[in-house]
Amino acid sequence: MLLEASLVHQHSAADAKIRLFRSLFRGRDDVYARRFESRKTGKSGYAPACGNEWVRGICEKPRIKCADCRHQRFLPMTDEVIRWHLSGFDPAGQPFVAGIYPMLQDETCFFLAVDFDKEGWREDAGAFLETCRAIGIPAVLERSRSGQGGHVWFFFEEAITAASARRLGSFALTETMERRPDLGFGSYDRFFPSQDTLPHGGYGNLIALPLQKQPRDLGNSVFLNDQMVPYEDQWSFLSSVQRVARTTVEDLVRDAERKG
Repeated sequence: MLLEASLVHQHSAADAKIRLFRSLFRGRDDVYARRFESRKTGKSGYAPACGNEWVRGICEKPRIKCADCRHQRFLPMTDEVIRWHLSGFDPAGQPFVAGIYPMLQDETCFFLAVDFDKEGWREDAGAFLETCRAIGIPAVLERSRSGQGGHVWFFFEEAITAASARRLGSFALTETMERRPDLGFGSYDRFFPSQDTLPHGGYGNLIALPLQKQPRDLGNSVFLNDQMVPYEDQWSFLSSVQRVARTTVEDLVRDAERKG
């Protein structure tokens, strides 16, 4: 089902783009992750954005993990966070990349992302997309930030249990392997959400949001057509993306359970 009544395109106002973006990439609103990169070691990763990060006498990283910290003051996901992500910089002029936690506190989710990495990801992701179409699941492909992998995204009309979303992904993956036994699917890595339930005191795995400016300028972190070429107008494409109905998920999961 297509929920966006009016078409958003590359020349639309920023507010319209942000509304569309947040209608698709919906995760926890009470916390988000920010990418970091050490100037000394070159190490990079993501950590929950916290208002007390590195505050002397309060923040005890790395000795204390964020999830265990009694001083945690996580910052919420807002329109401004998305604005910084899309522009590539925060108000202080520092590079800014946001990650989202897909699993909500009630262990539901609004999307499932399937991660393909390493050599062969194009062939594997392409075959997976063919299966999705064959079984009636709208799905889209994003090239990753590095350009060395891809994410296939399913967007749901409403929040469904993470367990159901992951069963849907597993069913589509199994069907693809049966259809294409010639492919080893060595590039398949994981699902996001990566668990059926939330770990105690945690927020589950995060995934980097797409369309961040720096990789986008290099042709990465963008959505691809069937020829693995980026859509000329990413926003117009996202406006056309269909969501998966709950009944479709339930029917396919039942089929998968019957097949064993």
